[in-house]
Amino acid sequence: MAGNTFGQLFRITTFGESHGVAIGVILDGCPAQLPIDLDFIQSELDKRKPGQSKITTQRKESDTVQILSGIFEGKSTGTPIAMLIPNEDQRSKDYSHNTDVYRPSHADYTYDAKYGIRDHRGGGRSSARETGARVAAGSIAKLLLKHHGIEVFAHVSSVGKIEAPNLESKNIADLLAIREENIVRCADPAIANQMIEFIDGVRKDGDTVGGKINCIVKNCPVGLGEPVFDKLHADLGKAMLSINAVHGFEYGSGFSGSEMRGSEHNDIFLANEGQPKTLTNFSGGIQGGISNGMEINFTVAFKPVATIMHNQQTINAAGEAAEIKGKGRHDPCVVPRAVVIVEAMAALVLADHLLRNKSSKLA
Repeated sequence: MAGNTFGQLFRITTFGESHGVAIGVILDGCPAQLPIDLDFIQSELDKRKPGQSKITTQRKESDTVQILSGIFEGKSTGTPIAMLIPNEDQRSKDYSHNTDVYRPSHADYTYDAKYGIRDHRGGGRSSARETGARVAAGSIAKLLLKHHGIEVFAHVSSVGKIEAPNLESKNIADLLAIREENIVRCADPAIANQMIEFIDGVRKDGDTVGGKINCIVKNCPVGLGEPVFDKLHADLGKAMLSINAVHGFEYGSGFSGSEMRGSEHNDIFLANEGQPKTLTNFSGGIQGGISNGMEINFTVAFKPVATIMHNQQTINAAGEAAEIKGKGRHDPCVVPRAVVIVEAMAALVLADHLLRNKSSKLA
């Protein structure tokens, strides 16, 4: 199966299935002598792992990462970093009902049509469990970005029609502290309580709901991003749209920019002690596909989780009418656990472009 590798210089390849022995990742291209904080890597995985609260799946996985190579005496060696995360709490019997039946809005039919074989246990490779490998690699990307003073922060900005205010220009340390105080990972405490109550109600109804995650990047240097096909926002968009259940991506003014006039939308440059700034930031920190030094701001939209605890009409592998009802352990809303995935994928893109940018000019 192709399509398991992401990035050019800072490059990852993930492997494993939801109900297999383990998931894992090989990270190639990490510069040597980067201090590697193993506790930080594990703390990032803990934010994504299942069974965290009443509004997430109750599958119990410690997601304890094992470092197999590429790190010696607390630093990267410049060789491939291999990380393994064992699966501990598979319940394959929960999926025996859909061995030959296609779940609505899942990858069951498309995988079967493409490959002629599929792992029906939790979706196999199409399961969001694979994203644990991305978070492990993304945590190392974050350490590289931190070395260069770059910060990445995301939070749940909406659930259904409940929306939190814009976070642009607020202190990330303060936002992080607020976000981690509530189980929905929204950086607005009052709105977070509304979201939690709503998600719990949806869960009790046997249904699911979608939401949005807003991400900001502070202290990104000018010049990241490549002309034409590898624009920074294009790579960020691809990274986000590769995450399970993502149905939308917008940066800066996004779709609302289409309703504005150029006289309203243009970001006016201001003199700022040798480092230009803009009066507004409708560009979302990216112009011509290249970072301009302003705060990067984008939003990712997630659909409702496809597995619901209601009877639904579908078809089986023979093309015959069938009925199916969700079983097992599933998230009523994916966004609380997806926050760290969004951050990880953003960090991987930025780390890759940071390294690529070093070859853009002689000095």
